[in-house]
Order: sequence, then C-alpha cells, then structure tokens
Amino acid sequence: MDAGERPDERPHDDDTDREDDGTAAGEPHVVPIEDAIDLHPFAPRDVPGVVRDYLDAALERGFAEVRVIHGRGTGFQRERVREQLASHPAVASFADAPASRGHWGATIVRLRVPPAAAR
Repeated sequence: MDAGERPDERPHDDDTDREDDGTAAGEPHVVPIEDAIDLHPFAPRDVPGVVRDYLDAALERGFAEVRVIHGRGTGFQRERVREQLASHPAVASFADAPASRGHWGATIVRLRVPPAAAR
C-alpha cells in the first residue's frame, strides 16, 4: 500500500476470490424461488444438491409444477437431474418439457403438494 492510500482503496489486480456476480468465492448464491430454475450458472458438481434444494424450496412455496432447465448438450446433465427427481419424495412425475418451454433441454416436474398450498 502506498503512503496516503486507504486500505479500502487498494487496487485489486487479482479477482480470483470473487465470483462473476460479485459474491466472494465459496459464499452461497441466493437464487429466487420461481417456477423454473436454470442450471447453466451452476458448476456441474453442484447440480445434484442445487436440484434437491430447489425442489424442497419450491414445495415449501406451494408450487405444484416447476421446470428445471438443464440444457441439451450430451444429455449427461439431464440424466443427473433426473436421477435426483426419481429419488426425491416430493416428485410425483417428470417429463421432457414441451417444445415451447425448452423441449429436451428442460424437464417439467410435478410435485406432490397439499391441495390448499398448490399454486
């Protein structure tokens, strides 16, 4: 640090400790819970946990149906997502999205939600 330079004004040449969205590396990302989640921003190793957490949060919010966008690619991510869906107790069914909603790049998930809580 140069004389007269305040600690909070130091140049930051190395931003490797920051994520693209400005959060510090290792900090949890806060994702709004809506009726769809796009998995593209997440590291592949994190996808299974993200899917499980998203389903739990969507169920808590009362969503009866959600869309998980995993992309087309080779199908690897799609299969990983579907493994989580098949084992999650709140999932009633799942299938490829219709063409207008992502086709085989997304999966529509129907959740077991109490009728009073369904949106």
